[in-house]
Amino acid sequence: MRDSSCAFGYTGFVMRDQSAYSCSAATRRDFLHTSAIAGSAALGFPAILRGQRGPKPNIVWILAEDFSPDLGCYGNKIVTTPRLDQMAAEGVRFHHAFTTAPVCSASRSAFATGMFQTTIGAHNHRSHRDDGYQLPQGVDTIARHLRRVGYHTVNLRGEFAPGARGAGKDDFNFNVAQPWDSNSLQDRPQDKPLYLQVNFSATHKGPAYVQARKEMQRIPPESLPLPPYWPDHPVVRNEYANHLECANLLDRQVGQLFGYLRAEKLLDNTAVFFMGDHGQCLIRGKQWLYDAGLRVPLIAWYPKVWNAGQVRNDLVYSIDMTATTARLGGAVPERPFQGQDLFDAAPPRDILFAARDRCDMTVDRIRSARDQRFKLIRNFMPERPYTQYNEYIERQYPTLGVMKDLYAQGKLNAVQSLFMQPRKPDWELYDTRADPFEVNNLANDPAHRATRDRLAARLEQWIEDSGDMGRVPETGYTYR
Repeated sequence: MRDSSCAFGYTGFVMRDQSAYSCSAATRRDFLHTSAIAGSAALGFPAILRGQRGPKPNIVWILAEDFSPDLGCYGNKIVTTPRLDQMAAEGVRFHHAFTTAPVCSASRSAFATGMFQTTIGAHNHRSHRDDGYQLPQGVDTIARHLRRVGYHTVNLRGEFAPGARGAGKDDFNFNVAQPWDSNSLQDRPQDKPLYLQVNFSATHKGPAYVQARKEMQRIPPESLPLPPYWPDHPVVRNEYANHLECANLLDRQVGQLFGYLRAEKLLDNTAVFFMGDHGQCLIRGKQWLYDAGLRVPLIAWYPKVWNAGQVRNDLVYSIDMTATTARLGGAVPERPFQGQDLFDAAPPRDILFAARDRCDMTVDRIRSARDQRFKLIRNFMPERPYTQYNEYIERQYPTLGVMKDLYAQGKLNAVQSLFMQPRKPDWELYDTRADPFEVNNLANDPAHRATRDRLAARLEQWIEDSGDMGRVPETGYTYR
């Protein structure tokens, strides 16, 4: 008998393997114009979303913390994720989706507003908590945009099913008045469309790791294929296995959420997005601009509107989900989004940019530019090693302790030693097709000089055009 908490109600389970500060006003205006939501005819949208009368859809964001595409539908054969695999089979799966930052508060500040965190001054992790910092003129959160056009907005907090709860997380690097109408569905008005955000902490280090180990089937650590930059050690294998067990827990909770929404009669005329807020909370993932820190799952589900089972390979941003949501709800921002509608007819991007700045007490500035094949990373502070002190990583990443010990003993190989070097390279260039783990730095290879120069020029232009505020040193920061 099928678990009702897992059934989405449109088809049976579908189990599939699929492989996986400053710039001129004119310059910035041109940049924002070309980054805006383009065109009025959207591919895959019904007539009511192209300006004709009709009920506005409910919109649901499901956000998983610290989560890379560790799902069966993305080709991970270790995890068991039938609910999210089914969502992908009934919706649209974006194979190359990336966040604009590899840490929660900066990334969330970006996709909450549809703007690069570096443009709006929200790029330093856990910043502006006590100084009253406001968003720039014309920029606001997607929830407040939707409220203006009639939506009731909810950031779900608390348990809604046994073992499943919404975290109610915002984590913005700015201050905004009344970001939500409610943290519960119980007081929602029946005459308004709903914008609902549900944050799951199942894949975030902390209590969920204990819960997953207790409640989910154990993944044998010895069975795991390890990325080449980690040493083969029991502690490393155990941390990784526990993380993947959390992916299974997350999948169960998403199934419970769909069951809850169905019971509340909230799945008719409803668009649902599932996305990770940034990459996995493991060494070389969270806080870093490698794919393990930036690439996320992104699934868009809207039966009878978006084509079921579609897999998209174009380069997309997390902030594109924001622009798409605004289009769905009929919200038009005063200042155009830097994300673009995922279903618009505009040509696909040829490049993505990302940024990492201060994380907790660890000051750094790193930028990246990535096309379909190559990624260029510029370390603006190469004298600061990857392993400069960060209290969070010291406490939450047992693999780091193992690597420090083995490195001191001379027991790490050349690839595993890369992360332990006393200095970062000024530039890193990776062929992500031939080298998906990003360990073979081609930046100084004469055969790839043209690629490096091309991406470096595009990166510098983006820094200028987008008004990257990371160029101005932060002063008087606090974090918590």
